Amino acid sequence: MPRDNAIQKVLVIGSGPIVIGQAAEFDYAGAQACRVLKKAGVNVVLVNSNPATIMTDKALADEIYLEPLNVDTIKRIIEKERPDSILAGLGGQTGLTIAMQLAKDGYLEKMGVRLLGTDADSITRAEDRELFKEAMEEIGQPLIPSDIAEDMDTAIAVAERIGYPVIIRPAFTLGGAGGGVAYNEEELRVVARTGLDLSPITQILVEKYIYGWKEIEFEAMRDAAGNAIVICSMENFDPVGIHTGDSIVVAPAFTLSPREFEMLRAASLSIVDALGIVGGCNCQFALNPESFEYAVIEVNPRVSRSSALASKATGYPIAKVTTQIALGYTLDEIKNEVTGTTFACFEPTVDYCVVKFPKWPFDKFGGKSRKLGTQMKATGVVMAIAPSFEMAIMKAVRGAEISLDTLNKAPMNDTPVEERLHNLDDLRLFTVFEAIKKGVSLDTINKITRIDKWFLSKLKKLADYEAKLAAEGLTEENYLIGKNFGYPDKALARLACVKEVPASMHRAASYKMVDTCGAEFAAATPYFYSSYDEACEAREILSTSKKERVIVLGSGPIRIGQGIEFDYSSVHCVWTLQELGY
Repeated sequence: MPRDNAIQKVLVIGSGPIVIGQAAEFDYAGAQACRVLKKAGVNVVLVNSNPATIMTDKALADEIYLEPLNVDTIKRIIEKERPDSILAGLGGQTGLTIAMQLAKDGYLEKMGVRLLGTDADSITRAEDRELFKEAMEEIGQPLIPSDIAEDMDTAIAVAERIGYPVIIRPAFTLGGAGGGVAYNEEELRVVARTGLDLSPITQILVEKYIYGWKEIEFEAMRDAAGNAIVICSMENFDPVGIHTGDSIVVAPAFTLSPREFEMLRAASLSIVDALGIVGGCNCQFALNPESFEYAVIEVNPRVSRSSALASKATGYPIAKVTTQIALGYTLDEIKNEVTGTTFACFEPTVDYCVVKFPKWPFDKFGGKSRKLGTQMKATGVVMAIAPSFEMAIMKAVRGAEISLDTLNKAPMNDTPVEERLHNLDDLRLFTVFEAIKKGVSLDTINKITRIDKWFLSKLKKLADYEAKLAAEGLTEENYLIGKNFGYPDKALARLACVKEVPASMHRAASYKMVDTCGAEFAAATPYFYSSYDEACEAREILSTSKKERVIVLGSGPIRIGQGIEFDYSSVHCVWTLQELGY
């Protein structure tokens, strides 16, 4: 379908101040949306209360309002600017909730403003717990035993009927806010009251707690004509019970059998079609590791936190494509910017491993609980790409800026390691690695942590290598193995008890491409990641350019004291250097 020329002036709602569960991912998505709209000749009206975002820069919008993000403010701006459309699915839960309130009240219809992308009815069916349950039952998608409650007495009755423990999931909240696990009525009263108070529609889902199942995500895309693809599968290192924002996440999902993968892929496509999603959508599943039993956890009918990860992991620009679909285009009409020849209807091919590692604020507040659960606590993330999980997890730990260059972290107390394996905290990866090195069996670790044995076996490879390195010393063979496992030279020298790596052994990194298509087509604007293969794809591309080059250093993961202000300044730095011809 051609572009909808009735769309001339669009109001874009940003995500507001950085909060846990809603960070720079939505500045990224919103900025991409603004760029697409501007390129299409649309007048862009932007409202966002956060001045640190790149989307509030004059280069990305025609009119910018630094105003509180609430219904009254948006109404005043609509009455002044008279946009014909509103784009709310790229500003996180904040923008979506405001747009839904305006639609529900009939205000958008009264003012002649269209909600672009997924319509209000579809969003409601995905976000309202009761309607979502009905929608999944209609298409035969399994759900975890649960029921809706809008008051405390109903919540207690539901919990007694389905049996404790239960998990509370409030409707229309962000990052699991207001949710939690209750093992008895006393705990339920506390968690349910919090959830009911924080839900804007005073509604919670009381759900059977299935700790130990795998948590799998699929990022999907659908256009208004019904064409749909799956962009990326993602698997949580931790099982259900730890919020996905607080879990190490790996893409693609490595531990799924072909049958399991196709089962969940088909479910994702069925769900986005049944809900009538138009644009990006995130589908979350729980999968029983002992069978093919699965259940739908939830669906985000918008660009989500995971969308930024999936975009960079695959090279597929989810926010841009979502905006182009909102303008009326179909997937087969949208060019893939990375290859320049293929189209957005091609599902990306991932021939490497991507690891997302959370950045937590616990060290900023000494003595506070490091416990993780259903409410997200991480302030930011890092992403690492490598040919193997071993190298990717090593890179991710280094990128998290927690003063570690391996998985060896000294325990914080003298508690035996098998006891500490029961702790659901941010140190879990390092505790597992310590347990493996101390000889605790993978079966025992799996039984306690419910972390899949595939991940545990990969960590054991690293532990076995470190033992081999300590016993045999830093031979040429051991050095090359270590580099392909992701160990930096300083760590290899330290583990081998030598002063430094001999210059004759040193091996420079090579760089590989994220091209969305497994090298089936040439890439024009690829992402790069480091490896130790002999061929360096970056040198092949850069050798054709005669421009002088400048390296721009970004600020790393968002943490308290260093947020998207530095993304803003880095982006302006890059724009200026490009204008100067670098």
